[in-house]
Amino acid sequence: MLDIRDLAMVYANGHRALNSVSFRIEQGEIVAIIGRSGAGKSTLLRCINGLERPSAGTIRFGDQQITGMDDRQLERLRSRIGFIWQEYNLIERLPVLTNVLTGRLGYNRGFKSFLGYFDRQHREIALRNLERVNLLSHAVQRADRLSGGEKQRVAIARAMSQEPHMLLADEPVASLDPELAWQVMSDLARVAREDQVLTVISIHQVELAKAFADRIIGIARGEVVFDGPPAQLDQATLDRVYRFDKPAAVAVGV
Repeated sequence: MLDIRDLAMVYANGHRALNSVSFRIEQGEIVAIIGRSGAGKSTLLRCINGLERPSAGTIRFGDQQITGMDDRQLERLRSRIGFIWQEYNLIERLPVLTNVLTGRLGYNRGFKSFLGYFDRQHREIALRNLERVNLLSHAVQRADRLSGGEKQRVAIARAMSQEPHMLLADEPVASLDPELAWQVMSDLARVAREDQVLTVISIHQVELAKAFADRIIGIARGEVVFDGPPAQLDQATLDRVYRFDKPAAVAVGV
């Protein structure tokens, strides 16, 4: 379970990216975070992953309190949190399989990691995850020869090879055309459900959020203005999320 309470993030220049954000996500649940650019979606994910230290509030994952962890504790935590970036974050000159194997670095300490050696067990896990996203036949191909959709599916395989306790995705299909975006989101949601991984996806495409998420959280000006099932995401709610001409009360679905 991920439990966030009264989370705030104020940068040195005075910009308030998050303002008293609170919600809870259960294990196995897929939650989409929607909102305008600059609403605070990416900041929220970075706080959950420990890449940003919030100004106030708490983040708990299971029995661990992420807020307050030191750098070493955060490093250990991140080895169990899969993170899928908008721009793939692959080493493009290396083969697809090698890129996926980097998801095993948290399990492959010492000289083996330094030499880039992964034993049979690690390689089997990586190959199985490539198969899950229909890219097993591309295992020895250089990553820079893949399409955008294929690169993002490699990123999914890499994240799942971490055997993550939590999966975060920051605008994972923003740079893809609609058909590829649907395919990638379908793969992402399927493998997350198969492994029952708590998943948080920041996404602009509302229709994809409605199609693949169990629940949607809408953020405007750093505040939660909607939290509920996709079926309750009507036009009035979207106006609160994307227009916010006037302050709006939080709408919480049941």
